[in-house]
Amino acid sequence: MATPNFNVPTRNEVDTTAQQIFDGVKKSLGTVPNLYAYMGHSSNALSAAMALGQAQAKSTFSNKEKEAVFLAVSQLNGCNYCLAAHTALGKMNGFTEEETIQLRQGTHSDKKLTLISTLAAEIQRTHGRPSQELLNQFFEAGYDQKALVDLVLLVSDKVFSNYLHNITQIPVDFPAAKPLETELA
Repeated sequence: MATPNFNVPTRNEVDTTAQQIFDGVKKSLGTVPNLYAYMGHSSNALSAAMALGQAQAKSTFSNKEKEAVFLAVSQLNGCNYCLAAHTALGKMNGFTEEETIQLRQGTHSDKKLTLISTLAAEIQRTHGRPSQELLNQFFEAGYDQKALVDLVLLVSDKVFSNYLHNITQIPVDFPAAKPLETELA
């Protein structure tokens, strides 16, 4: 059986629903990132991903906290595309390059950022069965059940993108994230 040729479709190669989404993304970002473009093969999936992103604007977490979660989950899942994208977005939201690396390693000096990124990675690593100790730390840090639900939603959003890229290996159109000195297991 032949290996499929995973292609990043152009605007003309997707249906009208996806074309409209491409137009909106291009208007707001100036470009359509390759991963969004690849999602355009299914306007249903692209619409759902965009709606989820818009819903997360009302999340418990700030943009900076969301980027911390996305970096940690993307590191765990080994997604070079999302590591590159969220390193760039993390910097746009006030992180330094070194801080993005620390978040990927779970060693950031901000204890709350480290806690939510560590919990997010553990939620993914354990398939939704994080340790009670880590959950207790999360609630003791002032987060509530709404925050837990929002955190699991952030993880699931990133898992979709990570898995899609890991399967397709479409070209990364962001500056590459620096590799960690010691990759996480």
